[in-house]
Amino acid sequence: KTSEDHTKVHKMKKKVLRKQVRAQHTLMRHEGIECISHASQSLVIANGGLGNGMSRHQLLGIVEEYGLVETLLMPPNKPYSFVKYGTTEEAKKAFDALNGKEVTLEDVGQNIVLYINFVEKVFWQNAVPTSLPPGLMVIEKIISPEEERRMLESIDWIGEEDTRNAQKTLKHRRVKHFGYEFCYDNNNVDKDKPLPGGLPEICDIFLEKCLKQGYIKHKPDQLTVNQYEPGQGIPPHIDTHSAFEDEIISLSLGAEIVMDFKHPDGHTVAIMLPRCSLLVMAGESRYLWTHGITPRKYDVIQASELGQRVGTITAGAGDLTLHRRETRTSFTFRKVRRSPCNCIYPSVCDSQKGQQRQVQPSFPHSEIEASKLEQEYVHKVYEEIATHFSSTRHSPWPQIVEFLRSLPKGSVVADVGCGNGKYLGINKDLYMVGCDRSKNLVDICGEKNFQAFVCDALSVPIRSGSCDACISIAVIHHFSTAERRLAAICELARLLRPGGTALIYVWAMEQEYKSQKSKYLKDKNGSKDKEEEINTGTAQRPLSDQTPESSSQDSSRSDRLRNDSKDEGCDAEPVADSRLPVHANRTSFHSQDLLVPWHLKGGTKKKRESVDRVSLPAGSKESQEPSPVFHRYYHVFCEGELEAVCRSLDCVRVQKSYYDQGNWCVILEKL
Repeated sequence: KTSEDHTKVHKMKKKVLRKQVRAQHTLMRHEGIECISHASQSLVIANGGLGNGMSRHQLLGIVEEYGLVETLLMPPNKPYSFVKYGTTEEAKKAFDALNGKEVTLEDVGQNIVLYINFVEKVFWQNAVPTSLPPGLMVIEKIISPEEERRMLESIDWIGEEDTRNAQKTLKHRRVKHFGYEFCYDNNNVDKDKPLPGGLPEICDIFLEKCLKQGYIKHKPDQLTVNQYEPGQGIPPHIDTHSAFEDEIISLSLGAEIVMDFKHPDGHTVAIMLPRCSLLVMAGESRYLWTHGITPRKYDVIQASELGQRVGTITAGAGDLTLHRRETRTSFTFRKVRRSPCNCIYPSVCDSQKGQQRQVQPSFPHSEIEASKLEQEYVHKVYEEIATHFSSTRHSPWPQIVEFLRSLPKGSVVADVGCGNGKYLGINKDLYMVGCDRSKNLVDICGEKNFQAFVCDALSVPIRSGSCDACISIAVIHHFSTAERRLAAICELARLLRPGGTALIYVWAMEQEYKSQKSKYLKDKNGSKDKEEEINTGTAQRPLSDQTPESSSQDSSRSDRLRNDSKDEGCDAEPVADSRLPVHANRTSFHSQDLLVPWHLKGGTKKKRESVDRVSLPAGSKESQEPSPVFHRYYHVFCEGELEAVCRSLDCVRVQKSYYDQGNWCVILEKL
């Protein structure tokens, strides 16, 4: 028995050591923080972070048993924390006691094992405090506890539903409507069918106060009451423009909550809504930003003012903790709109959809401009055209097939920018996973039983060094600056193990190469069902009167990389006007940065019946109605440009570079 006990202890020590080493590697790989073998004042505690349910209060109680804690840093959404003791001896005492120690998370009841390592120093850069979205206000203690009690008691969730209001139990919450019922199937209200009884009388005094204080211009006539249990939430959304007027106000009762706001450029702001506070959304925050509540049982909030912090949640690692949610009820008041919305945000306005004249975009001169350009002229477009686009993407390209079939059996392969997944099933001996920015294209992959998920090619949630190979087919030419194109290639390299290979295809500036026209030019007068199903001639409608022959400016890095390439004969010449030209389909390129039209056939919905392709008499009404036209941003690569970008990276070498039917291609090897 003594021998068996000794064996168990030995195995447990080996397991703890293995996990400890793994934690070291993870910290170095993801955060660039190096663990050390000798004792110091600072420790990193793996499995003891906000990201896996450890609260600041609980962790502080654990680490304070072994000495004076000078600093406790808990980075947001990370599964580890950092602690600095007053002396090295205290840190060593904590290391010996806590490494491999099993603890039970408070409230959750889940057991976790802590793994400890020494670090020299930790410099955690806190996020700069963010401001509220324009037009948004949070007014604290807008009502008294007594008023809160009366308003909560006025809502009968248990009694039978009557004709005075509409009550629904949705997937994420319980809902009651007053004044008008909000229809979730079309995200609007039936303005001709008000609900009997109007708004509850108890709301009148509160609304008069809001009018007097200037929080709203018109008295609301619609109320939605939501009740959220811990773990419930609402998806990110913008209240329908045509349904309601500008100001939307929401009262938080029963408990505080963190609400997430997101700008179309990807900028997010987490905002604490205290109990008995009023959220006012007007202007940009009402019309342009999405708002939602992430379904979870805990919120990450500032520890210094638990439950009392108004405004944004700043990612300060030294002042964050977990706060358990409680049952919250919201009273959201709106004024039903009686005329079409004419706001200044037509891109997200249902009243103005299809009416606004598109403004021709310019070449981006900053990271924010680049992100906005790609959002509008790449991501949104592929979401709209996904079904039609997929119907034209069914023939795998031979040299890509050859690359995939040459890989060893059992290789792990990532298709970054997989589209409809036409390469995911080429070689059944590979473990392939795809990812794409377009949810609709990823859904099509799912319908084919392929493994795929939604993500950005600049931030792929796959572990570093875990792939034997990657492919990036017709993706990188959609990034609008040289820095972002380089970053996309760096991300591919990060995924590869040493010795792993990546195949990259981008659209070529040279559509006629070595006296041979590409398939793109040859198919100018071919079938409508070819790879690029776009008509030429009068069907093309440029965004402005500028001719497609105009060129756009490129960035300095792109110029430098192109000048370093082997071919100096690229015909694209930057000009002073940086407006992006619209390309005439099936013709040679005259600019490296341009918009390529896509004429949609058969609508945007997956289940919509395809449009009948019948010939109509010239001049008939039907023949004159154009199909919807979308414009996609491209940066077409000059000869040698892609290879030069790849050679600028120290972590890879170019195995092969070649031209394939209008595309420049490279095969990279991770060093």
